[in-house]
Amino acid sequence: MDRLTMTDELEAIDDATIIKRKIDHTLARFSAAHDELEAEEAKKRERRERLALRPAALLEQTRTALQRVVTTADPEPAEESAPQTRLQEKKERKTKQTAKAGRIAAAVVAALVFLSIGSAWGAQTWFDAKFNNVASLDEDSADIQDAAGQTGDENFLMVGSDTRDGAAAEDGVGDAEGTPGARSDTVMIAHVPADRQRVVMVSFPRDLEISRPECKRWDPATSSYTDQTSPAQKIAKLNTAYAVGGPQCVTKVIQQITGMKMNHFVGIDFNGFKSMVDAVQGVTVYNEKPVDDTTLGMIIPQAGETRISGDQALNYVRARHVKGDPTSDYGRIKRQQAFLGALLKTVMSKDVILDTGKLSGFIDAFAKATFGENLGINQMMTLAKSMRGMGSDKVKFLTVPTTEEANKRGNEVLLQSKAKAVFDALINNTPLEEKAPAPPASDTASPPTSSAKSGGAKKSSSSG
Repeated sequence: MDRLTMTDELEAIDDATIIKRKIDHTLARFSAAHDELEAEEAKKRERRERLALRPAALLEQTRTALQRVVTTADPEPAEESAPQTRLQEKKERKTKQTAKAGRIAAAVVAALVFLSIGSAWGAQTWFDAKFNNVASLDEDSADIQDAAGQTGDENFLMVGSDTRDGAAAEDGVGDAEGTPGARSDTVMIAHVPADRQRVVMVSFPRDLEISRPECKRWDPATSSYTDQTSPAQKIAKLNTAYAVGGPQCVTKVIQQITGMKMNHFVGIDFNGFKSMVDAVQGVTVYNEKPVDDTTLGMIIPQAGETRISGDQALNYVRARHVKGDPTSDYGRIKRQQAFLGALLKTVMSKDVILDTGKLSGFIDAFAKATFGENLGINQMMTLAKSMRGMGSDKVKFLTVPTTEEANKRGNEVLLQSKAKAVFDALINNTPLEEKAPAPPASDTASPPTSSAKSGGAKKSSSSG
């Protein structure tokens, strides 16, 4: 075979492959830079700790040392030497001046090196500092099934909060006075198994009927918990968990339903959400018909593919009263899943990955609009590196199985056996069934409660 036609990667050379390789190589460079920063960070950790413990003393020592370098007088001769000629005196003065200049230059270079090292560390901490860290996880919960078997899995619990704090009148969503508190308009799990062969996104209806456990009270105005507790409630809606108990309560409920270990929590404030879309200059969504909401008005006036801005995206994922929707929850979940897929596709495209301005703008907007726990540059870079090269066909969206009809309390009721089959497949990394058998008559008799523990080794599969 002609060596000029060969490639060191076992796939055909076409436009799609070239673009994919460019993206993979760019991510590889980002990962390499990230690894270098981590290595430097390990070497500098001890120095930073010393600086944190006694910064004033170290600064004084540094100032004194620099002063000593610049102002130290020349040493007195040990004994009287023979008289020097003018030429010898001139030469000696020049030597002393050169030595002093060298000491000053060395001090300046040392200071610049120290500052540059600090800047490299500061770049990472600057990004991480933008994330609003809020206690959200419960990784030692008794509701987690086969915790050891889930080692290596990455489970992101994503909650979209519809608090009206900071909303403008033109957003058309009301204000904090008319609609106080905060609710979880969107609850979704992003599951990435340890083998990184697929991604499964599972949505939960906001009106899903749950058995809510006792939770600490949550104050959305300060993003903190109070000393009070909210009592357990046998029958409640899923979105009340966030309203009364914040991120920790939602995590407890979802782990109770799924048996999965949530090791990342991502809360997204819808009012800041639109800036992420504008940072990548919009995303393209497809709709079979116009999206016309009786409360928010006409959101997308035409069918087919449409490039939407941040303002349109905000209404697109928020709309609950769209004409023609079978139910308010399921129509919105379908749009949220379609939009999230479009956003991920846009962010991972060469137009964003290879554009430093767009990529940094998106990361900055994402950081400002989010809160949670175990989320930052390290976690995102590790995940991006492990998922490098994964095709879009490996990303699956689904909704937790329910009756799809509101009961007399206005709640969606979980189909227990179907739901258990889904979450067992995610925990054990086995194929997801496209069609589960019809549930028994008693399947929906009661709200979900803690599942029994199950064991067994995890199976390897890339089926989605």
